Amino acid sequence: MSSPLPSPWWRPENHQDRRPFLLGRNAIQKAIRGWFDGLGFTEVEAAALAISPGNEAHLHAFATEAITTDGRRSQLYLHTSPEFACKKLLAAGETKIFDFAKVWRNRERGPLHHPEFTMLEWYRAEEPYEALMADCQSLLALAAETVGAESLRFRGHACDPFAEPERVTVAQAFERWAGVDLLMSVATDGTVDRSALAAQAPVRVADDDTWSDIVSRILVEKIEPHLGMGRPTLLTEYPIAEAALARPKPGNPRVAERFELYACGVELANAFGELTDIAQQRDRLSSEMDEKQRVYGERYPIDEDFLAALAVMPEASGAALGFDRLVMLATGAARIDQVIWTPVPTQP
Repeated sequence: MSSPLPSPWWRPENHQDRRPFLLGRNAIQKAIRGWFDGLGFTEVEAAALAISPGNEAHLHAFATEAITTDGRRSQLYLHTSPEFACKKLLAAGETKIFDFAKVWRNRERGPLHHPEFTMLEWYRAEEPYEALMADCQSLLALAAETVGAESLRFRGHACDPFAEPERVTVAQAFERWAGVDLLMSVATDGTVDRSALAAQAPVRVADDDTWSDIVSRILVEKIEPHLGMGRPTLLTEYPIAEAALARPKPGNPRVAERFELYACGVELANAFGELTDIAQQRDRLSSEMDEKQRVYGERYPIDEDFLAALAVMPEASGAALGFDRLVMLATGAARIDQVIWTPVPTQP
């Protein structure tokens, strides 16, 4: 006998349980809009349909088809991020923008993942990526203050949203919590040595695991459980091989201007000093799609219009924050679907 389906979210009793979280969501969104407006940002709205949904190897998109009035067909995708469109706006002359973007990612569903969710992205032209670190700190405090929360909470863990974030490089985190000298496996030109990393790995390593697979497993199993406990963590200076859209850090080409924000062990934001070198960007996107082809047997197109825009795009920094996750932690919700007004239906 099959298990009964969960009671729908639209049942009045279920909606009443969810409604405080949803009202908190509205309040936080309104406060963030006001905060960006006060700093002179312009709110934009990226188109959801795109030629390329994004070119990260392990992100999966929803595909659709465009049909013209004369019957010609072309494939489009629901974007996994508004990043390409926002960078085109920077090329067009915008200097400070933000977008509460609906984004879609296939093969993702769980307490922290939903097929359709809201990504808050913002960009600062001609500003260093350290400015985004200050933004992240302000947004955590604003979200908590808006709903009257003294701490961010998830699965019994707490994080002080008003505290100065701890800054830890990826190399420091691997040494501290996994006993791994990560940069020993990264050459000065950014190439990586799988064997050097596998020999140190404190996690299971399969024969077909790549260097990136091993890094990801160590990060998930050994590092992330320590991040954002008590106070937020900014995990900085990712190896260049783990930052396809970020520029190299000046003076250390082995690592990139990339950081992630964590609270209560939950990744909340991912930020870059943006790469504007067209040749490097093409090579990195192509490499990501080669890996996707190897693992999943498919690849997504590269957006040539995006690469062309990089030629006139100014130096910039950009961040992507999982807005639903921020609301979860601020309101104390246990699952992401509790803070989404109309969750995507599940299949029976």
